[in-house]
Amino acid sequence: MKREIILALDQGTTSSRAILFDKSGEIIQIAQKEFTQIFPQSGWVEHDPQEIWSSQLAVMAEVIAKTKINQEDIKAIGITNQRETTVVWNKRTGKPIHNAIVWQDRRTAAYCKKIADKGLDKVIQEKTGLLIDAYFSASKINWILNHVKEARDLAERNELAFGTVDSWLVYNLTNGEKHVTDVSNASRTLLLNIHTLEWDPELLEIFDIPESMLPKVCSSAEVYGHTSTDIGKVRIPIAGIAGDQQAALFGQLCSKKGMVKNTYGTGCFLLMNIGKKPVISNNKLLTTVAWKIGKEVNYALEGSIFIAGAVVQWLRDELEIIKNSAEVEQLALSVPDSNGVYIVPAFSGLGAPHWDADARGTIYGLSRGANRAHIARAALESIAYQAYDILKAMENDAGAKIKELRVDGGVTKNNFLMQFQADILRTNVIRPEITETTAMGAAFLAGLAVGLWKDIAELQSLWKENRNFTPSNKKFDVELKEWHRAIESTKYWSKHS
Repeated sequence: MKREIILALDQGTTSSRAILFDKSGEIIQIAQKEFTQIFPQSGWVEHDPQEIWSSQLAVMAEVIAKTKINQEDIKAIGITNQRETTVVWNKRTGKPIHNAIVWQDRRTAAYCKKIADKGLDKVIQEKTGLLIDAYFSASKINWILNHVKEARDLAERNELAFGTVDSWLVYNLTNGEKHVTDVSNASRTLLLNIHTLEWDPELLEIFDIPESMLPKVCSSAEVYGHTSTDIGKVRIPIAGIAGDQQAALFGQLCSKKGMVKNTYGTGCFLLMNIGKKPVISNNKLLTTVAWKIGKEVNYALEGSIFIAGAVVQWLRDELEIIKNSAEVEQLALSVPDSNGVYIVPAFSGLGAPHWDADARGTIYGLSRGANRAHIARAALESIAYQAYDILKAMENDAGAKIKELRVDGGVTKNNFLMQFQADILRTNVIRPEITETTAMGAAFLAGLAVGLWKDIAELQSLWKENRNFTPSNKKFDVELKEWHRAIESTKYWSKHS
C-alpha cells in the first residue's frame, strides 16, 4: 500500500533536522546533525553555507534510510529555517563568496545606527514592519558587498545571488534551477514592502543593494520546483516554505486573528495572528508576514525574549545550583514563593517591548533568608513575566484580548512554569501533544500545496492538546508590580552607567 508522507526540513541555528510526518500529522522519524558555529571576533557569528547544505542533505538521507520508505511515498518537502541569516553566492559557480552571516551577528550595528540617525527608521518601519537593526538581512548583504573582494562589481554585473537559508536550500535541492523565497522569510530582510509583498526600490536604495541579487518572492504553500536527480531517483516537489517562527505559528494552527503562540527555547518567540491587514506596533514589537496561502495573506505581531531557557542553563553552568535542567522544577516547587527575589535575566540586553541593548542581568530583593530554591523559582518566574509584558503589548497593539496561549519548545515540559504563566496572564495556556510545531508547520504548508490535506479546517482535526493549564484564582498584582519595578531599575542602571 502506498504511503503518503511529508518530509520537513528544519534548518536551525545549531543543527539541521529532517522529520517525516504521515497524513495524520504523526511523526514517523527524526534525524538531526549539528554543524559548526564560527565566531571570527566578538559579536560576529557565521556559518559555512556548504556545511549547512551538507548537514541538511545528510539528515534527509538518514531519515529516509532509517524508515526504509520509498522516495515515491514522499508527496512533498516542506522547509523551515533560521531566519535573517544571509548567504551570498556566485550565480555561475553556485559557490558562496563568504560565510553565511547569522541572525545573531552584530557587526553591522554601527551601520544601522547611521541609517537611523538619517531619520530613515520611520519609513523603514512603515514599509517593512521592522525596526532598523543588525538582526535583519539587509545590512548583512551590504557588508558582504562592501567587504568581500570584487563582490560589489560582481553584483553590478548580475553575477551574485542573495538568499536567506530557505533560498540556499531550494537552490541546492534543485541543482541551481530555482532562486526563490517565501513571503515570511522575505519579510525579515528589511527589503520587502509588507503592504505590496514586493521588493521595495526605496529600501534597496537605502541599503545600496542591486535588485538582481534577490530571489523571486512566492507564497508559503506552492510547488516551487522539484529535487534534482543528483539527490535521488525521484524528483520530489518542494512545496512549502516558512521562517521558523511563522512555521511554528502555523504548526500550532493559530490560523485565526487573535490567536497566539509562544516558543520557549533558549529565548522566547511570541507571535500573534493579526489577520489580513498589517498593524504597525506602537510598543516596539515587529510586524511580520505570517504566511501566504493562495491569495490570502496573514500577518503577525512578534516579540522576542533573548533569555528564557538560557536562564536555567545559567543556574546549571555558572551558579551550579542544579546539576541538570530537569532539576529546576522540583527545586522551585520546594518553596511556596520566591521570597521577594526577582531576576531580570538581561544577559545580552532586553528584547521586546523594551529593546535596551545595554541592559544587563540583575537580581533584586535578596535577603539573608534567600536560598538557591528562591533563586531557581525567581529564574523560572522571570521567563513568564517577560512573556506577560510582550503579550500585554500585543493586546494593546491589536486592540484585542488574548483568549488562550499555545505553547511549544523544550521549556514547556516544566509544568510549574506553564501553570505560573497561566496564573499571571489569567488565560489558558495550552501545550500540544506534538511539540515539533516548527517542522509541523512546514509539513502542513507543503501538504496543503500538493493536496494531501484539503484545507486548514482539515488540519485543525490533527492538532491535539496534551494539557490545558487553567489559571488559578490567586491574584499576582503585587508580584507584577514588583517585577516592573525590577525592570525599570535595570533600565535605569544601563542608562546611568
